Amino acid sequence: MQLVGYEPSGRGSSLLTSAGSGDIDRRPLEPGNDLAYAFGDRHCAGTIDDGEHVSCDRPSTPYCEYHTSTWVCARCTGTCLKDEMDCYEDHAVYIAAFAPDTFKVGVTKHRRLETRLREQGADRGAHVHTVSNGRIARELEGEIATRLTDRVRTGPKVASLAATVDEPAWTSVLAEFDVIERFRFDYGIDLEARPVRETIASGRVVGVKGRLLVLENGGTTYAVDMRELVGHDLEAGRTDRDLQSSLGSFGSRP
Repeated sequence: MQLVGYEPSGRGSSLLTSAGSGDIDRRPLEPGNDLAYAFGDRHCAGTIDDGEHVSCDRPSTPYCEYHTSTWVCARCTGTCLKDEMDCYEDHAVYIAAFAPDTFKVGVTKHRRLETRLREQGADRGAHVHTVSNGRIARELEGEIATRLTDRVRTGPKVASLAATVDEPAWTSVLAEFDVIERFRFDYGIDLEARPVRETIASGRVVGVKGRLLVLENGGTTYAVDMRELVGHDLEAGRTDRDLQSSLGSFGSRP
């Protein structure tokens, strides 16, 4: 069985596995669920085509050159990269906050705004512009990105798991915009300390925030970037490799 994909918060929060027959099984990541998988080899996760998994044994991970897809619109800056511009529907420009004080500008189709914010694991969101197509949205995003970041890496997102939004800083960032709608998200993850970053699929599910899966294992809380799981062959049973432990876990052990 291979782990071939994942669904982040906002889209069901599941791990996607395939046993090689083309069928895809979804493993829901509900809080309290128990995962008990150890890793085997890792290789290309292939692709999912019309609901079926197409396997690949090439060694590149998580995807080989034949199965790496780049969404051309993600690289658009207002000059269409396609043969013909086709993003003629309402788009939203938004500002996302990641605790405590990382603020990101982004673009999405208007109908997907709240879902997109949840997929990224944003703590707060603000809809600041609605425009008629993606080209205009990307132009606005590019202008705002001279002052705010347009990309947030995994490290700050892990840090946000045990932090709260700096409200004065968030208010200050939004002061220049005529905010259309505000969002506040709660992923049900209540941590007192930053979790340890690890790549495991074994433990009790605490929750999912964006593509970060939070697991409790042996008295330590871990943050797992689900993209780092993709491509691994899975074997039933908890991991037997040594894991880094948080300092607090030692006092809780008998």
